[in-house]
Parts: sequence; C-alpha cells; structure tokens
Amino acid sequence: MPVLYWLTTVIAGYAALALWVANLTRALRLGQRSLATALAATPVVLLMAAPWMGTPLRPLIFALLLLAVTLACARLFAPDQPVVNAKYGRPALLHLMLITGSAIFLVPFVWMVVTSLKEDRQLAKLPPEWIPTQQVQVRYEGHTRGVVRLSAEGLRRLPHLSKERVGVRFGLPPVTGIAMHMNDNITCQILAPVGIDAGVVHPAPQARTLTLTQDQYTEVRHDAPVWNNYPAALKYLPADSRYGLVNLKNTLIIAFLSVLGTVLSSSLVAYGFARLRWPGRDLLFGLLLATMMLPDAVTMMPRFLIFRGLHWVDTLLPLWMPSFFASTFNVFLLRQFFMAIPKELEEAARIDGCGYLRTYWSIMLPMVRPAVAAVAIMTFLGSWKDFLGPLIYISSPEKMPLSYVLQLYNSAHGGEPNLLMAATTLVMLPVVLLFFFTQRYFIEGVTLTGLGGR
Repeated sequence: MPVLYWLTTVIAGYAALALWVANLTRALRLGQRSLATALAATPVVLLMAAPWMGTPLRPLIFALLLLAVTLACARLFAPDQPVVNAKYGRPALLHLMLITGSAIFLVPFVWMVVTSLKEDRQLAKLPPEWIPTQQVQVRYEGHTRGVVRLSAEGLRRLPHLSKERVGVRFGLPPVTGIAMHMNDNITCQILAPVGIDAGVVHPAPQARTLTLTQDQYTEVRHDAPVWNNYPAALKYLPADSRYGLVNLKNTLIIAFLSVLGTVLSSSLVAYGFARLRWPGRDLLFGLLLATMMLPDAVTMMPRFLIFRGLHWVDTLLPLWMPSFFASTFNVFLLRQFFMAIPKELEEAARIDGCGYLRTYWSIMLPMVRPAVAAVAIMTFLGSWKDFLGPLIYISSPEKMPLSYVLQLYNSAHGGEPNLLMAATTLVMLPVVLLFFFTQRYFIEGVTLTGLGGR
C-alpha cells in the first residue's frame, strides 16, 4: 500500500506541476494577468491550508487540489483556450523531469558538504539530519559544558520537581542540566536542575549530579555548522605536506602539463588526419580508433616496464608525459571539428604564404576553440582525480597528488566521516568551480562536434 500511495502521489504531483507551470507560462506570455495572478496565488494558499490537511495523505491531497484549482482557473479565466496545451505542457514536463534528475544527482554532493559540517555525535543519529547543529555550550567552573534537557525518564530521577519547576530563559527547556562528564558511550553525569542566564549557570538549591543514560536526556542544540572540521582535517595531514600545499602543487603540475600536452599533440594529429592528404591516412585513422577497444589493463604492464627502464618510477613524469603523445578520443573529437571548417579559409591562408604549421596555428586552432576548451576541461578533470596512476608510480609522500593522499586519509581516518568529508570537499572544490565557470565551453564543444546525442 505505501508503494502504491507514493507512486500515485508522484504521478499526481508531476501532472499538477506540469499543468500549473504550462498554464502560468502561457498566461504570462499572452498577458493574461487575471489567470497569472490566480495561478501564482494558488500554491501559496494551498501551503497555508496544508496544516489542516490529513497528515498521512497531505502530499497527495496537495497535488490533487493544485491540479483541480489549476483546471478551474484555466476554464474560468481563459475559456476559449485549451487547458492542456502541448506547446507549453511538454516543455514544462520536460523541465520538471530534468530538475528532478539534477536534484537526485546533487544529493550525494549536498550530503558530503553537510556531513563535513557536523559534529561527531550528530553523525550517528537516525534518521539522518540534513541541517548541521551544535550543542549549546556554557561555562561552568572554568570548563565548557554542554546543555541538555531531561526527558520524562530523567525527570523521574528528580521527584522533588513535581511541584516546583526551575525557570530557564532564552527558550531553553524548563528543566535543564549540564553534562559534567561522559562516562562512556551510554551514560553521562549530568548536573540538574540548573538555571542559565546570559550563558551563566545557576544551579538550583535542589541540584544534584545524576548518572543518566541517553534515553533519559536530550542535547539542547542550535543550527550552526562546525567550520572547524576543515582546519582539523588539514591538521591530520603529514607535516611534510604543509597542510596539503605540497600535494596541491604536485596535482597542479600534473594537471596543467597534461592539459598542455593533450591540447597540442591531439590537435596537431587531428589536423593532419582532417585536412592533409597523404597515402594510408584513412587506414591509419581506423587503426588509431581500433586502439580504443584495448582495455587500459592490457597496456598497464608494458607502460610500467617502459617507465621503469627510463628510471621514471617515483617521479611525476609518467603521470603527464604520455599526454604529449596524443589521445585517441581527443584526436577523434578534434578531427570532427576540423572537418567542419570551410576549405576556403585554408586556401586563403596558402595564398597568403602560410605553410601547414602556420595554417594550423594561426587559422585552424583558433577556429576550434570550443572543442579545444572541451578537451582541456576533460583532461584537467581526469588528471585531477586520477588515482590509479599515482598508485602505480608514486611511493614518496612528498610527490603524491591529492587523489592519492585522500585515499590514504580515508584509510587512516575512515572512522571520522566529518573530517573525511571535509577533506573530500576541499579536494573537489577546485574542480567544481572550474566546471561551474567553464561548463558553457564544455557543452558547446561537445555538441558542435556531434557527440551530444544529435
């Protein structure tokens, strides 16, 4: 029954939202102010009336009411137009589905950031909490103590409070205590009852120290992220890493040299396959594409033997030097873009006296900037998160990139999820910012080369 109920609720919700958005969009574009005002006010009124709806069926009732009110408003204010218009309905439904998919994919990232801002005690709570909180802290006898609230089980340990209650200010519970000492993960010594005024603790005359279990008290918490998790996560890194700056330098060296080598070598090879005529060109291009079918594990051992023979093991060279020998996928990507450039531009460059390399550098390469940007972004992301390469070739801590250090950090501090998520967030932040500011070039480069599903 719950599965059927939620399935019905999701279908009704999507139908109601799609119909509401479609009619609201139509009303705004056609200047139908009465219909637009009525539709805009509908969700607000329904949200205000939500507390009076049945609690178990509230989402379904809300969806059905939104659907019914939208139909009624469309009939009332625009009787000469169809209620369900495919011109506005299909885009509305498509955008709702895309927004839902985006929200689903964002859940792990949001959970990572939220977990990085939590206290240790909040991590073990079930069901999980999405808003980071901290326990209210006060100073008592020169120490910082956490404020707790006695539950019904805890109040039974204080029978003298049945007639007299201790008032507490600032929204704290009427019967409050402070945690003096945590004996173990099960019991805690709590001084109660106490009064708290402007952070100053005033024990009541009847106050006593009790040993209570977790079901006999509740921590008094307020919404506040724990920003200290980030410097704490960096503090656990080895001293030679200088709080991760050495590993960040190694990662930047690998990423930027990989981008430089990939862009130069792949674009030059792609230009040769796309614009130059020479015997066996198509055959060699087919052989190049055939290498994409080789699993990476097949060439892993030969590459390692070559780099060991060159004495490159435990250096950064094996991680960025191969990028200067072109990549099959990037060659194919750029070749598609080079082939779309009109030949007249190349012929005009030859008339002006440009050779092949000058034509490539001055004419062709600026024309394929969207594809070059897409290749550069994909290469940077791949180099930044590469873990297998450093695992095989790097053994010295001072030469490890961030991806390898993060795995070692996970092995050492896997029992502290908040610190691990803080370190992961710091490693991911540059990549997220890069993609956020360059996503337009990435999408443009992929779609214009015919790899965007068209």
